[in-house]
Parts: sequence; C-alpha cells; structure tokens
Amino acid sequence: MKTALLSSKLLTSSFIVLCILFVAVNSVKAHASNSIESVRLWSAPSSTRVVFDLKDKPDYSFFSLRSPNRLVIDFGDSQAQVDFKKLARSDHRVKKVRTSTPKNKKSKRVVLELEGTYKLVVFPLAPTGQYGHRLVVELHDTAKPKPVVKNKKADENRDVVIAIVAGHGGDDPGSIGYKGSYEKHVTLAIAKKLAAQLNKKNGLKAVLIRTGDYFVRHERKPRMARENKADLLISIHADAFTSPQPNGASVLVQSARRANSEFTKVIANREKESQLLGGAGEIIKNTQDDNLAVILADMTKEFTTQSSYMFATEALKELKKVTKLHKTKPVGLSLAVLTAQDIPSVLIETGFISNPKDEKNLNNPAHQKKLATAITRSIQNYFNRYPPKGSLLASKNMPVHSVVNGESLSLIAQRYNVSLSALKKENGLKSNIIHVGQKLTIPK
Repeated sequence: MKTALLSSKLLTSSFIVLCILFVAVNSVKAHASNSIESVRLWSAPSSTRVVFDLKDKPDYSFFSLRSPNRLVIDFGDSQAQVDFKKLARSDHRVKKVRTSTPKNKKSKRVVLELEGTYKLVVFPLAPTGQYGHRLVVELHDTAKPKPVVKNKKADENRDVVIAIVAGHGGDDPGSIGYKGSYEKHVTLAIAKKLAAQLNKKNGLKAVLIRTGDYFVRHERKPRMARENKADLLISIHADAFTSPQPNGASVLVQSARRANSEFTKVIANREKESQLLGGAGEIIKNTQDDNLAVILADMTKEFTTQSSYMFATEALKELKKVTKLHKTKPVGLSLAVLTAQDIPSVLIETGFISNPKDEKNLNNPAHQKKLATAITRSIQNYFNRYPPKGSLLASKNMPVHSVVNGESLSLIAQRYNVSLSALKKENGLKSNIIHVGQKLTIPK
C-alpha cells in the first residue's frame, strides 16, 4: 500500500514537473516570437510607403499576385497586434490591408490589395531614435512622364525656378522639440509660406518637393529639382542638440570633400549621369577626350559650389534681420540633399527646435512668415544680381544703349566688357553695321 501511494505521489510530481516544463518552454517560445506592433501608411504624389513596426528584427518573405493585384508578405514566427481595417482608407494605391492564412502556421501573412501595378521596394530598417525594428514597403508609380517638347519662345523670359525641400516627413519626424513638436511639421509650414511668397513675385516660380506629410528619399530630391529645371535648391530644416542651450539659424553648403566625392562618381559614370552636369552634360557624355570631360565637369562643379556659397552668404544677411544667427558664415557639411552638380543648393537651419524659445518661434505662423520673407528677399537680391540667361529677370536687368554718332559695335562691346559675338547675338544682328539712335540691349 505504501509502495502504491509512493508511486502515485511520484507520478503526480512528475506530471506537475512536466506541466511546468511545458508551460516554461511555450512561454520561452512565445517570448522569442516576433510581433507586428503597429503599421503606418503615408501617401505621396508618386508613391505610397507602408511601415510595419516590429518587436524584433523581421524575418520576412513576399511575393506579388495579379488579377487582382496583391502584395503578400509573410512574417516568420510572428503575430499581429494591429487592426488593419482602417489603414488604407485615404490611399489611392492600397485599397485594403488584411491578413490571410499562411502555409507556415507560425507565420503571419499580411496582404495589401492594390489598385494597380507598381515598382516595389521592400527593405528592413534597424532601430534608430524613437523607432525600433521596421519593415518598409514602398509602392512607386511606374507611368513615365510625357516628354516635354522644347519651345524656344517659351524658354525666353522664363521664370527663375526655386526648388524648396521641406526636411523629413512621413515616418521620419526629424528632430523632436523641447515640448514635443516635430521638425517635419515646422519645415513644411515654412516651405509653404516661402513658396506662396515667391509665386507672387514676377519672374520667380517655386516648386515644393514635398507638399504633404510623406517621406521623399534624399537622392530623389535633387533629381526632382532637376526635372523641374530648378535654378536653386533650398532645403528647410530645424536644428537640434542634446542640450537646450544652442539657438539661432544657420545656412549650410556642401563640404568640399563631399562635392569632390560626388564629382568623382559622376565622371566615372558620365554616360549614364550626363544630365547631372547641366548645359555641358551632353558634351561631357559624348566627348572621347577624357581630359576635356574632366575640365568641363569640374567647371560646372566649381560654378555650382561658388554660387551656393554666395547665395548662402546672402541668405544669412537677410535672416540676421529677423532671427538670431547660430553661425554667421556658411557652414560646409556632407549632406545628401545637396549633391546636385549643376544646381546651386543650400540647407537652411531655421533655428533649434531643441531650444524652448526657438521651438516656440518655429511653431508661430508670424515668425514662420518672417523667415519666409527673409529667404524670399535673399533670393530676389541674389538673382537680381546674377539672373540666369534667358530668364525674365535677366531681360529686365540688361542695360539698353542708344547708339550715338561715331560709335562702332566693337567700341560698344568693349565699353560694356562683353564680347562682340554676344552683343550681336543678343540684338539679332547679322553684321557689324549700326546706326545713330539704334537701341542695343547689353547682355549680362
């Protein structure tokens, strides 16, 4: 009897131990499995970005299906703690986000029902700042823009085009202020006010690279500026530091080291990247003389670098009138948004969002307007002094000379320090014959 009782107790104890081990093992498994903790969707004019926030590094696979168009993503050893129903209500590329049954029971299958076919980019992101592990899905429109038919008359007296980049956006909030405001909202507000002011000025046209709360990749920004034939690129930002003391605005230009590095890349791939070199691009692309290609490309780079610095100096002069400056001279840094070889480009730090006073000002519409006005004045001052050829500002700034007795075309060209051929071309002259009282436009 005692033996039977002992055996029973041993069996009961063994069963309890096994149960504890079973629970412990499953608890470890549950703890080790990944989970989708949130999903965010951002719509842009030419793309949609979907970001999955995960507890751990994602183990994933994906494939596309047609009729109807779908993107299927399997998250290995994962569960979801998200309601997908309301996610895609405002997007015109993603009709619906839902779950489905995967082949592997330990996986979580997420299906994006799509309106059409898109260029697909899927990549994981490691933790940074306030974000943990992420899986990013980008859907890019594939329709190519219609070719623009060049019209010489339309190019005459054209507007000077300013590309305005509002820093950050979408799932990238930028710096977060002392009281919690996001840099991406501040930069977009200032960018929109700047664009509105510029578009009221005769001879100037603003193009917003980001018009809403979405993310644009850094390498896309100068390309979009080029597609819009921009004469200047301005990137608007708000600075931040680990302590709240630093304050004031700064203007940044590309560092010489980064400019030379980008120049080397373009030269190495000049057949593919000739459009990055402005008016000399086709010559650089097609010439068989490597030395000539390098010289022409270097001249383009030097002109862009010098013009960027000159505009940065002008911007600081105007910003000083409406806000405190953190740096009184342009600062050279390695910046991905300023990589255009043919477009003068600057990054304006409008203040420190990490400073309580600056943060308050940066969120104040009246102060935002003052900053926009200062930048507008600097643009006007710069392009009135250095108007691009063929622009309305250039035609307005060209002096007109009235021919008097005893003057020749060559003497007039010498007086204004312009070439004879440029003077003739500007005035549509086929010979050197001029007459008293004739009005001649002097080219810049």
